[in-house]
Amino acid sequence: MRRVMVIDTKRCVGCEACVVACKTENRVPAGSYRDWVTQEATGELPNLQLLIRSQRCNHCTNAPCVANCPTGASFYLHDGTVQIDRDLCTGCRACMASCPYDARYVHPEGFVDKCTLCVHRTSKGKPTACEEVCPTSAILTGDLDDPGSLVNLRLKRGDVTVVNPEAGTKPNVFYVG
Repeated sequence: MRRVMVIDTKRCVGCEACVVACKTENRVPAGSYRDWVTQEATGELPNLQLLIRSQRCNHCTNAPCVANCPTGASFYLHDGTVQIDRDLCTGCRACMASCPYDARYVHPEGFVDKCTLCVHRTSKGKPTACEEVCPTSAILTGDLDDPGSLVNLRLKRGDVTVVNPEAGTKPNVFYVG
């Protein structure tokens, strides 16, 4: 199994329901975020385009945070997602320094935290909190190794990008559009 996320930027309206759902579901402290929404304007007047993107940990196949964690607190779960063992984390921030996506933060209790792709939900067959609340169904998670999965079928249609491909991390969050 290889759990991935596909986000359709043509459907995302930047409402930040995903951010609120994540903060609520995971009890993320005030001022910290496991996911966030970015907006990028391109083009010249009168032909402007706005790219809205919900971003988070990319659960990379070649994750520098895992490679650089001195305690083994950052690790790969059986589904390919990158997780953090809070009990092993010393809060040294080596993972934060090595992440090209700036997707981690230090929790007030001293450990580093980030998006887990709601492993506590997906392991029970439920969608991630952000996927469940997205009013435009722009967020989709699933098993890339399953040829019939919705994520696999959507990615086969093309027009897919990742953030910072030049980092060589092989991200598992894909953007359509």
